[in-house]
Amino acid sequence: TGVQTCALPICGISPKTLNIIMAGTGVGKSLFMCHHAAACLMQNKNVLYITLEMAEERIAERIDANIMDITMDELQDLPLEMYEKRLLSATRGVSGKLIVKEYPTSYANANHFRVLLDELRLKKQFTPDIIFVDYINICSSARFKHGNNINSYGYIKAIAEELRGLARSE
Repeated sequence: TGVQTCALPICGISPKTLNIIMAGTGVGKSLFMCHHAAACLMQNKNVLYITLEMAEERIAERIDANIMDITMDELQDLPLEMYEKRLLSATRGVSGKLIVKEYPTSYANANHFRVLLDELRLKKQFTPDIIFVDYINICSSARFKHGNNINSYGYIKAIAEELRGLARSE
């Protein structure tokens, strides 16, 4: 799920909207989102990528591979010095910044993300132009406890509404 918070369209996404990428298990939703995040960075946009599934390092590696236009295998085989040179060369002139934040599965909700946004603004002078949340089914709701007399449709709907509210408020 990508939540965009900018007043102008970014990478083809309308401002202040919740955009959901849906596909079967293992099809490449996270790969697509990493590719999209890399494209936004290369357009000088500040990107916040929130992950509840994969480690921060794996997400950053995928985005770096996209930026350098190499495979993950090629990225793994690059010596550190070569990696740094290639990344620096690929991002020369790019002013967009990337922050990847990992939360435990089923722990974080839109309120946690609001606090993170406030901390990033205050401590790092970082305001994202676009926010990616990977992924909605393993977020928690700020309004409901999972299994608390609410079916899965209602629970995921509540999370989507909360994330849409986050997009509209930023």
